[in-house]
Amino acid sequence: MLPTASNQKLTFLQAKADEYKTKGQAESDLSHAAAKAGPFTISSSGAPAKDNADRTQGQWDQTIGSAKETIGNLLGNENLKQQGREQNLQGQGQEAKGQLNDLGKGISDRVQGSLGGAAAGLTGDREAQAKYGQIHDEGKTRQRGVEIDLDKQAAAQKK
Repeated sequence: MLPTASNQKLTFLQAKADEYKTKGQAESDLSHAAAKAGPFTISSSGAPAKDNADRTQGQWDQTIGSAKETIGNLLGNENLKQQGREQNLQGQGQEAKGQLNDLGKGISDRVQGSLGGAAAGLTGDREAQAKYGQIHDEGKTRQRGVEIDLDKQAAAQKK
Protein backbone atom coordinates (compact mmCIF):
# COMPACT_ATOMS: atom_id res chain seq x y z
CA MET A 1 0.00 0.00 0.00
CA LEU A 2 1.40 3.36 -1.03
CA PRO A 3 1.50 6.16 1.53
CA THR A 4 -1.20 8.70 0.94
CA ALA A 5 -0.89 12.42 1.44
CA SER A 6 -2.95 12.26 4.65
CA ASN A 7 -0.75 9.45 6.06
CA GLN A 8 2.37 11.48 5.28
CA LYS A 9 0.83 14.52 6.93
CA LEU A 10 -0.07 12.47 10.02
CA THR A 11 3.47 11.12 10.24
CA PHE A 12 4.86 14.66 9.90
CA LEU A 13 2.51 16.00 12.60
CA GLN A 14 3.43 13.14 14.95
CA ALA A 15 7.13 13.85 14.45
CA LYS A 16 6.54 17.56 15.16
CA ALA A 17 4.54 16.73 18.29
CA ASP A 18 7.33 14.45 19.53
CA GLU A 19 9.88 17.20 18.87
CA TYR A 20 7.85 19.76 20.86
CA LYS A 21 7.36 17.27 23.69
CA THR A 22 11.10 16.57 23.90
CA LYS A 23 11.92 20.28 23.79
CA GLY A 24 9.34 21.03 26.51
CA GLN A 25 10.70 18.27 28.75
CA ALA A 26 14.27 19.56 28.33
CA GLU A 27 13.16 23.10 29.23
CA SER A 28 11.26 21.79 32.26
CA ASP A 29 14.29 19.81 33.44
CA LEU A 30 16.53 22.85 33.02
CA SER A 31 14.12 25.07 34.94
CA HIS A 32 14.37 22.69 37.91
CA ALA A 33 18.17 22.49 37.84
CA ALA A 34 20.05 24.09 40.72
CA ALA A 35 23.32 23.59 42.56
CA LYS A 36 24.14 24.07 46.23
CA ALA A 37 27.48 25.41 47.44
CA GLY A 38 27.44 25.78 51.20
CA PRO A 39 24.68 28.22 52.18
CA PHE A 40 24.18 29.38 48.56
CA THR A 41 22.04 28.02 45.74
CA ILE A 42 22.44 28.89 42.08
CA SER A 43 19.73 27.96 39.60
CA SER A 44 19.78 27.55 35.84
CA SER A 45 18.76 31.21 35.50
CA GLY A 46 22.03 32.17 37.21
CA ALA A 47 20.29 33.87 40.12
CA PRO A 48 22.03 33.19 43.44
CA ALA A 49 20.16 32.91 46.75
CA LYS A 50 21.60 32.67 50.25
CA ASP A 51 19.97 30.28 52.72
CA ASN A 52 18.13 31.70 55.70
CA ALA A 53 20.50 31.94 58.69
CA ASP A 54 18.31 29.51 60.68
CA ARG A 55 19.03 26.80 58.11
CA THR A 56 22.79 27.25 58.39
CA GLN A 57 22.77 27.45 62.19
CA GLY A 58 20.41 24.47 62.43
CA GLN A 59 22.71 22.35 60.27
CA TRP A 60 25.69 23.38 62.41
CA ASP A 61 23.85 22.50 65.64
CA GLN A 62 22.92 19.11 64.20
CA THR A 63 26.56 18.40 63.33
CA ILE A 64 27.86 19.46 66.75
CA GLY A 65 25.02 17.62 68.50
CA SER A 66 25.77 14.41 66.61
CA ALA A 67 29.45 14.72 67.48
CA LYS A 68 28.66 15.22 71.19
CA GLU A 69 26.29 12.27 71.11
CA THR A 70 28.92 10.04 69.47
CA ILE A 71 31.68 11.10 71.87
CA GLY A 72 29.36 10.68 74.85
CA ASN A 73 28.49 7.22 73.62
CA LEU A 74 32.15 6.27 73.15
CA LEU A 75 33.12 7.56 76.60
CA GLY A 76 30.03 6.22 78.31
CA ASN A 77 29.09 9.76 79.36
CA GLU A 78 25.27 9.80 79.41
CA ASN A 79 25.15 13.54 80.17
CA LEU A 80 27.21 14.46 77.08
CA LYS A 81 25.23 11.97 74.98
CA GLN A 82 21.92 13.56 76.11
CA GLN A 83 23.23 17.10 75.48
CA GLY A 84 24.20 16.07 71.98
CA ARG A 85 20.82 14.50 71.30
CA GLU A 86 19.04 17.67 72.48
CA GLN A 87 21.29 19.97 70.42
CA ASN A 88 20.73 17.79 67.36
CA LEU A 89 16.93 17.98 67.79
CA GLN A 90 17.06 21.75 68.33
CA GLY A 91 19.13 22.05 65.16
CA GLN A 92 16.59 20.03 63.20
CA GLY A 93 13.81 22.36 64.36
CA GLN A 94 15.82 25.47 63.57
CA GLU A 95 16.70 24.17 60.10
CA ALA A 96 13.03 23.36 59.41
CA LYS A 97 12.07 26.89 60.51
CA GLY A 98 14.62 28.34 58.08
CA GLN A 99 13.40 26.09 55.28
CA LEU A 100 9.80 27.25 55.81
CA ASN A 101 10.99 30.85 55.82
CA ASP A 102 12.90 30.34 52.56
CA LEU A 103 9.96 28.55 50.92
CA GLY A 104 7.58 31.37 51.90
CA LYS A 105 9.98 34.07 50.72
CA GLY A 106 10.62 32.16 47.49
CA ILE A 107 6.90 31.92 46.73
CA SER A 108 6.38 35.58 47.62
CA ASP A 109 9.29 36.68 45.40
CA ARG A 110 8.04 34.58 42.48
CA VAL A 111 4.53 36.06 42.72
CA GLN A 112 5.87 39.61 43.12
CA GLY A 113 8.25 39.12 40.21
CA SER A 114 5.58 37.66 37.95
CA LEU A 115 2.96 40.32 38.70
CA GLY A 116 5.44 43.20 38.67
CA GLY A 117 6.99 41.93 35.43
CA ALA A 118 3.59 41.64 33.79
CA ALA A 119 2.64 45.19 34.84
CA ALA A 120 5.99 46.53 33.66
CA GLY A 121 5.53 44.69 30.37
CA LEU A 122 2.16 46.35 29.85
CA THR A 123 3.65 49.79 30.41
CA GLY A 124 6.72 49.00 28.33
CA ASP A 125 9.15 49.65 31.21
CA ARG A 126 11.99 47.29 30.27
CA GLU A 127 14.14 48.27 33.26
CA ALA A 128 11.39 47.41 35.75
CA GLN A 129 10.62 44.24 33.82
CA ALA A 130 14.25 43.12 34.21
CA LYS A 131 14.21 44.00 37.93
CA TYR A 132 11.06 41.96 38.53
CA GLY A 133 12.46 39.11 36.46
CA GLN A 134 15.47 39.03 38.79
CA ILE A 135 13.19 38.99 41.87
CA HIS A 136 11.25 36.09 40.34
CA ASP A 137 14.42 34.15 39.53
CA GLU A 138 15.86 34.64 43.03
CA GLY A 139 12.60 33.35 44.53
CA LYS A 140 12.72 30.31 42.29
CA THR A 141 16.35 29.67 43.27
CA ARG A 142 15.47 29.98 46.96
CA GLN A 143 12.74 27.36 46.55
CA ARG A 144 15.05 25.02 44.61
CA GLY A 145 17.63 25.24 47.41
CA VAL A 146 15.07 24.03 49.95
CA GLU A 147 13.99 21.24 47.60
CA ILE A 148 17.62 20.08 47.22
CA ASP A 149 18.07 19.98 51.01
CA LEU A 150 14.79 18.11 51.53
CA ASP A 151 15.75 15.57 48.85
CA LYS A 152 19.10 15.00 50.61
CA GLN A 153 17.37 14.56 53.96
CA ALA A 154 14.88 12.07 52.50
CA ALA A 155 17.69 10.09 50.85
CA ALA A 156 19.65 10.02 54.13
CA GLN A 157 16.61 8.70 56.02
CA LYS A 158 16.14 5.88 53.50
CA LYS A 159 19.63 4.52 54.28
